[in-house]
Amino acid sequence: MAPRGSAWTLIAARSVRGFGDGFTALLLPVYLTTLGFSAFRVGVLTTATLLGSAALTLAVGLAGHRIPAKRLLFAACVLMGATGVAFSQAHAFWPLVVVGFVGTLNPSGGDVSPFLPLEQSLLAHAGQPSQRTDLFARYSLAGSMATALGALAVGLLAPLRTLTGAAQLTLIEAAFALYGSLGLISALIYRRLPDEPVETETRRTPLGPSKRNVYGLAALFSLDSFGGGFMVQSLFALWLFHRFGLSLPVAGAFFFWTGALSALSQLAAPILARRIGLIRTMVFTHIPASLAVIAVAFAPNVQVAFALLFARALLSNMDVPARTSYVMAIVTPAERAAAAGVTNVPRSLASAFSPALAGLLFSLSPFAWPLVIGGSLKITYDLLLLWRFQQVRPPEEADS
Repeated sequence: MAPRGSAWTLIAARSVRGFGDGFTALLLPVYLTTLGFSAFRVGVLTTATLLGSAALTLAVGLAGHRIPAKRLLFAACVLMGATGVAFSQAHAFWPLVVVGFVGTLNPSGGDVSPFLPLEQSLLAHAGQPSQRTDLFARYSLAGSMATALGALAVGLLAPLRTLTGAAQLTLIEAAFALYGSLGLISALIYRRLPDEPVETETRRTPLGPSKRNVYGLAALFSLDSFGGGFMVQSLFALWLFHRFGLSLPVAGAFFFWTGALSALSQLAAPILARRIGLIRTMVFTHIPASLAVIAVAFAPNVQVAFALLFARALLSNMDVPARTSYVMAIVTPAERAAAAGVTNVPRSLASAFSPALAGLLFSLSPFAWPLVIGGSLKITYDLLLLWRFQQVRPPEEADS
């Protein structure tokens, strides 16, 4: 069992990375439109970054049982630092696509990085089974709150719209360089992890007895992520800028409050899961959130849109700690690292293809078709998840 201090180390590192994800996800569309790129090209670059994240996560999953997790985390931190520096210096489209693909930049507002399966597998061993969902709720809460604060920090760049030419690019370059420095800060935090923080009962192994359930979950999570890719935060922000003419400070404040509400709501997930189970917690909170985002497409004004999005924020991420806890619960301890990789890689791949489609749809029509399509796909995922897995219960629920 990993020391309890390992949990707080992982939560602290997730917070630092989340802050960087929050401000880059909102700054990215501003940067790219400033460079003269169309919504379609913004979508293509977003797809490239998500595909690259999936490839990195796959590499981590394949090597994860042979290389110490701490060493892999350090390598990912170095890559994050290099990504920030390279992105701050590249201004042409294809160099940005290459940097986006090979780097760690995250335009989604969530965590779709190679850090995620490593941290999840370590966190699953940082407490008793009865504490697992609570630990993942705190982990998700810290990441979501930090992401929200990162979005709010973009409001400090309000003068960006009034600057022109070299001064504007210099400010943007500094922001992406800051993102890179957060990777190095994360590396300093990871130094507090034990050299071998893996489970003492058994070594990490590839998937075995849990393979069928894990592959089934991976397929369903991929459908959910494909739907979510139609509304990644960078493209969502781009639509809000165009549809309602939001200023950068207003957009930053909006994403802060939706992120904060989403983060705080995750604290209710363990309480709800103890009452109705992990699967029902995931489904019964996710469907109303998806209905709200579909309704946003028909909102007549920004006030109605914001009200619907605030309602969505209260529900949409409550499934995150429940989902991670469920995956870690229905596999054997030795399979947890492999299960985290297998369920996260297809999710990252699936979410990578839809942003380009969303960017194309935004370019062709002012109506928010991506929100309708994405929300509908997510509801389909919820219904299939309930049908397929409501009888596959974690050990702590099997006796209830």
